[in-house]
Amino acid sequence: MTQLSDILERLQAEADPEKAKSLTHYGIAADQAFGIRLPVLRKIAKEIGKDHELALALWDEGHHECKLLATLVAEPQPTTLNQMDKWVQGIYSWDLCDQLCINLLVKLKERWTLPERWAHSEEEYVRRAGLVMIVALRIHDKKAEDKDFEPFFYLLEKYATDERNFVKKAVNWAIRELGKRSTEHYPLMLALCERLLQSHSKTAHWVARDALRELESDRVKMRLALH
Repeated sequence: MTQLSDILERLQAEADPEKAKSLTHYGIAADQAFGIRLPVLRKIAKEIGKDHELALALWDEGHHECKLLATLVAEPQPTTLNQMDKWVQGIYSWDLCDQLCINLLVKLKERWTLPERWAHSEEEYVRRAGLVMIVALRIHDKKAEDKDFEPFFYLLEKYATDERNFVKKAVNWAIRELGKRSTEHYPLMLALCERLLQSHSKTAHWVARDALRELESDRVKMRLALH
């Protein structure tokens, strides 16, 4: 079993103080980061393998890269929703939010309940987690059918007016991913964007215009064989 002390020693050896300082721009304190890029962390995680107890210790340790590693080495089977509620409440950056959703949460048996579980929260990153789960499910749950996503459509329309940066970007991301991955959802996402453009919200207008820029591109139309 890998020890937390061994991991911390490895991270110290890989640390880049200048990179750590640059993370303050994203709300990550320099003294709580080693400045290690995600590909390096993925390599370390692969060497460690799955280790749920270590994941819990890494998350509690405090450094940004330790939390990212925790999302990579945690085991879905013993992960509880109560534990994930606590982790999601502790999110402080968009990359930690997205990596938690993509690396771990999308593998939980309760994954389809998570958009509704968190999207209604007034906390910015908790709401983002709920919305990013829609993206994670669309991309990574290969057994999902188009109809499985339709109960979440109203969340995108409801929260497209949220002015907070990491919420509106999550809504935008979800609209684009749903639209470009399904010929059934494509016209529905275009119609959603048109409704957002008719609203009185400048935030909703940005969400719609930016999503349409990709959805109406030749690349997406070719992908969906719409030409």
